[in-house]
Amino acid sequence: MKVQGGCHCGNITYEAEINPETVSICHCTDCQTLSGSAYRTNVRAIEGSFKLLSGKPKIYVKTAESGTKREQGFCPECGSPLYATSVTEPRIYGLRVGTIRQRDQLRPRTQGWYRSAQPWVSDLSSMTQHPKQPGR
Repeated sequence: MKVQGGCHCGNITYEAEINPETVSICHCTDCQTLSGSAYRTNVRAIEGSFKLLSGKPKIYVKTAESGTKREQGFCPECGSPLYATSVTEPRIYGLRVGTIRQRDQLRPRTQGWYRSAQPWVSDLSSMTQHPKQPGR
């Protein structure tokens, strides 16, 4: 599936070929911290199928619990996290689903690092829902 995406401010845009069956949620504590949320939703794009169309991401290299180094690409203007990839070849990009225009078509299939999941994420349907930001 061909997808297009970009950061919040529009500085960085990209396109990629992805397999929607590889959409996953990561609950690791690194993803929680780097996303500012309880988990991060990713989809894989193989090197050569991911192409930056505009802008240049800022790169932050983090070291995982396993010792593996991963480049974190984000917009230097608005801070939107765009992807993570290995620092060595072959690169497989973990695109951040929230930055993909077709995100409504990308349903997660698996959850990783579930041992770190916040206890409330398994039952979001029981929470009060508002179609827009609630009034103050």
